[in-house]
Amino acid sequence: MKSKWFRYKDEAIRLRKKGFSIGNVEKCLGIPRSTLSGWFKDVKLSEKQKHKLWLNWKNGLTKARKKAVLWHNQQKQNRLNEAREASLGVLRRINLKDKDILDLALAMLYLGEGAKKNAETAMGSSDPLILRFFIAALRKIYNFDISKMRCELYLRADQNPDVIKRFWSSELNLPIRNFKQVSIDKRTIGIKTYPGYKGVCNIRCSNVAIKRKLLYLSELFIKKFIS
Repeated sequence: MKSKWFRYKDEAIRLRKKGFSIGNVEKCLGIPRSTLSGWFKDVKLSEKQKHKLWLNWKNGLTKARKKAVLWHNQQKQNRLNEAREASLGVLRRINLKDKDILDLALAMLYLGEGAKKNAETAMGSSDPLILRFFIAALRKIYNFDISKMRCELYLRADQNPDVIKRFWSSELNLPIRNFKQVSIDKRTIGIKTYPGYKGVCNIRCSNVAIKRKLLYLSELFIKKFIS
C-alpha cells in the first residue's frame, strides 16, 4: 500500500538531486523525515551534487550560528534588563537622602576599596564612577572640603600625564591644582596601553577620623548582620 505522500516522491527526489538537504525537503513538502530517508536511500548523487549539498549544509550552518548568536545576545539583554529593573525597585524603596544609609554604603565601599594602612582617608580606583561617589559622599555626609583632597595618578609609560590629569579633573570635577603627583610604572615601557585605560587615581584626605569611623561601621555592621 502506497503512503499518502507517494505522489510527492518524484518532486522530493528532484529537490534532493538539486542539493536540498532532508530537512529542507521536509520543510518544503511537509513529508516526514522517516519517509524521505527511505526514498533517498537509493538516490545516487554526482560529485557536483554532493558538493552543492555540502555547500548548502555549510551555508545553513553559518546562518544557524548567526541566529544562535543573536538569540543568545537577546537572552543576555533580557537578563540584564531584568536585573536593572530589580535594582531600580530596590532604589525606589530606599531613601537616598538618609545620611545613615549613605554612610553605610560609603563604609562598605571603603572596606573593599579604601586605604587601610595609612593614617588618612584615601581611596584609589581606575573607575571614575567609584571615585565620584567617594567624593560626593564625603561632601554630603562629612561636609568635607574638596580643596583639601590631594590626587595622585599612577600611569603607564606611554600615557601623557597632562592629558590624563585633565581627564580625571573633568571626570571628578576637581581642580587641576588638586593633582599633586604622577607616578609612572617603568615596567610598562615599550608596552602599549589598551584603549580607554586612564590609569589609577588615588584620592587622599588628611582626615584619619573618617577612615576609622568607616572601617568600624562596616565591620560592626557585618558582625551584627551575621550574628
